[in-house]
Amino acid sequence: MNQSIAIKRLNELDRQGRYVFTLRDIGKVFAEDTGKTLQAGLNRLIKQGFLIRAIKGIYVFALSRQKGNDTLELIAKTMRRGEYSYLSLESALAEYGVISQIPIDRLTVMTTGRKGEYKTPFGTIEFTHTKRSAAEIINSIKSVGRPLRLATKEAAWRDLKRVGRNTHLVNEQAIDED
Repeated sequence: MNQSIAIKRLNELDRQGRYVFTLRDIGKVFAEDTGKTLQAGLNRLIKQGFLIRAIKGIYVFALSRQKGNDTLELIAKTMRRGEYSYLSLESALAEYGVISQIPIDRLTVMTTGRKGEYKTPFGTIEFTHTKRSAAEIINSIKSVGRPLRLATKEAAWRDLKRVGRNTHLVNEQAIDED
């Protein structure tokens, strides 16, 4: 993997709005490299500061002009491709202004996949598993122009209670408004 070619390809993808990649994505971008050659090239790009390893198997193009507030959400979405995942719990309730503490560098995400907490250089992502059906999920989320959809205020409140989280920070009167 030639460094200048790699940067050129990553810049082109960045112009198209893509700057977070799985290892499989990287393999497609550098299809001429396989196995050890691809891994060695990837390690060089990380060591030289062109790629950031967000977590194992997820990489962020460090020179991206797109990086910003949505990067952590994009990492979460990339981690859980093919699953229903949406912002909920404290993250969603903070956006609606009904919780007294706003999580700064933490995303709380409901997912049909496995639960888990992942620390990245961009913040922490906490996935909480839901057994809700796809139809139930679709009816309780909305697109907000970001990588992940957002639970409605009522759905986020329901999720918070359902998973047994602390509810004393929530202004319950604000839930009922609207």
